[in-house]
Amino acid sequence: MSGFDVTGWGMSVPERVVTSAELAERFGVDEHWIVSRCGIRERRAVGPGQTTASMAVEAGRRALERAGLTGADIAHLIVATATPEQPSPATSAFVHDELGIAGSAHDVNSECAGFVYGLVTAAGLLRMDPRPILLIGSDTHTLTANPRDRDLSILVGDGAGAVVLRPGAVDRIRAWNLGADGSCKNSLKVLAGGSRMPTTERTVAEGLHYAQINGNEIYLNAVRYTVRTIRETLEQAKITPQDVDHVIPHQANIRIINSVLSHTGIPADRLVTNLERYGNTASASIPIALAEALDSGRVKDGDTVLLAGFGAGMTWGSVLLTWGGVAR
Repeated sequence: MSGFDVTGWGMSVPERVVTSAELAERFGVDEHWIVSRCGIRERRAVGPGQTTASMAVEAGRRALERAGLTGADIAHLIVATATPEQPSPATSAFVHDELGIAGSAHDVNSECAGFVYGLVTAAGLLRMDPRPILLIGSDTHTLTANPRDRDLSILVGDGAGAVVLRPGAVDRIRAWNLGADGSCKNSLKVLAGGSRMPTTERTVAEGLHYAQINGNEIYLNAVRYTVRTIRETLEQAKITPQDVDHVIPHQANIRIINSVLSHTGIPADRLVTNLERYGNTASASIPIALAEALDSGRVKDGDTVLLAGFGAGMTWGSVLLTWGGVAR
């Protein structure tokens, strides 16, 4: 078998809700300004004891339960995150331990495109080793946003989403496209904490461990590269935008999403979005939206589903799926 079925999915978001009204008061702006600028009315933020790994574990456990599997059945664990549990070891090590995973584990850091990168990686692994894979996207970007940074604080939220892939007879991936442009590496960055700028008292005092964003550059590149990857994937699959039943983009900003739809010609009624309620949950945004679409019955077996994301770096990617895989 060279294909796969998605037989389990799950999500986890913190209980704490941060409303746009709350942020409007903090930054001295109108709530309508925030909502009209990004389309987000509320987002979730981790509380004491909640981490990237703890949410990944919860989402992963729910996906395993739906698939009727345990960690002992998983041959490979992939965790997509840009906000790791700690610098070392990988976040996947913590998830591996908590879920009792039997097989290998590694992280993927492609920022907000991480889940798409992880899905393509998982599909490739399945071709070489047809055993179950657990793929999780989890991020806690509220912890990397400077509380005084209005532009980032109104966007980011925390969460995790997971899927279980099992070998199957159908090649679910009809087309895919991944890309990167390292010359855009400064559009969204965390300067300190790595080998280029190790942690010191100065880097902490100057707030260099917080994320810094060039909003205009991110917006322009996000639209440009997401449109490009979608067009190339649809062309590879030899289908039109009207043939897509559901498009689940990275939930970053409603203006970016609407611009991508306009430029690609994908009908607006095919859009799956929960941005208004969760904000930008980075690597988790696509699997959380997918899990909710599956739970509501919106996505059904046989549907054509397009996943598309972009992230800092820049990175981008899209995958066109023929959906299938009822839990066994």
